Amino acid sequence: MSEVTSNVVLKGAAAGVPEAMPRDPWHRFVWIRQNLFSSWLSAIVTILLAFLILRGLWGLVQWALVHAVWWVPDSQSQACRAVHGSGACWAVVTEKYRFILFGTYPFEEQWRPALAVGVFVALYAASVTRALWNKRLIVIWLAALTAIGVLMWGGVLGLPYVPQERWGGLPVTLVLATFGLAVGFPLGILVALGRRRSDLPAIKIICVVYVELIRGVPLVSLLFMASVMFPLFLPEGISVDKLLRAQIAIILFAGAYLAEVVRGGLQALPQGQSEAADALGLSYWKKTWLIVLPQALRLVIPPLVNTFIGFFKDTSLVLIIGIFDLLTTGKTAVIEPAWQGFGLEVFVVVGIIYFAFCCAMSRYSQRLEVELNRSSRR
Repeated sequence: MSEVTSNVVLKGAAAGVPEAMPRDPWHRFVWIRQNLFSSWLSAIVTILLAFLILRGLWGLVQWALVHAVWWVPDSQSQACRAVHGSGACWAVVTEKYRFILFGTYPFEEQWRPALAVGVFVALYAASVTRALWNKRLIVIWLAALTAIGVLMWGGVLGLPYVPQERWGGLPVTLVLATFGLAVGFPLGILVALGRRRSDLPAIKIICVVYVELIRGVPLVSLLFMASVMFPLFLPEGISVDKLLRAQIAIILFAGAYLAEVVRGGLQALPQGQSEAADALGLSYWKKTWLIVLPQALRLVIPPLVNTFIGFFKDTSLVLIIGIFDLLTTGKTAVIEPAWQGFGLEVFVVVGIIYFAFCCAMSRYSQRLEVELNRSSRR
């Protein structure tokens, strides 16, 4: 190795941080020899682990691809029964994919929830585009949510009306997660500001009670209360849809947890930032909006995204109050006797969908954190 490379390796070792694999082919070979085959014991462990990993991957390929059944005629599962245990039965997914994705939504109208999912994805893409972080983004959100409501409910533009009881699958998961986080995040910011920076004792007490009360009970109990107890407090003759009640419970739950994350960022921010803003004569709201919040949120991007990912997956708990989200429709799809025993394949597909959304959030947060840290150093 060159002297520069040697110095980098020595400095990394001295700091206790493993050095990254170099991109140069020769240096990569040297890295492999030093880290994986530095001694006979290390070489044995490396070869053994490589063998086990390759053997496991080959078994997975055989199960998922080589011996798999992709299609069966007339919804019959005999072909899957013949290879049960040695190959995957992806035929259950190809047969039930519409029910898994859209639940009991009318079959001939399922293009509408499919288009609504596309609008959701486009909305997420617009929301992460920094060039649109202005008033235009509010207009985009209003237009997208209006389009999603028209598509899912119908009743206008010649579209048949579909009640929320018929909704299910991926659109329900996206509705609960999107509205829960989109409303819960501003709520969490307000609660964190009220608890950390308010001079009014009544505001602080309300914020503390709200956070500690919501965080002191599981989401399941909130969903039960929203589904069973909340209608008891409504005037006679007035009812609230079950999906809306679950949405309110998720918003309150998300707001309490996000408030604590934001409060951590506010506490980590040096007091000199607020004092400098006061010296400039900025008002409370200008100081908060222009100085305090941007820096506090930048500090807590990883825990914020971790909370987002957790709540996106927690939407599956709405099963307990009879709402058919993506995971619930996946479970229900294999209740039919002909397909019992092939739930693993359905759960793999559902897991891939969850992973795609969660991984996208994680990767974007990493890129955003790097960009914001780079801009702050300029």
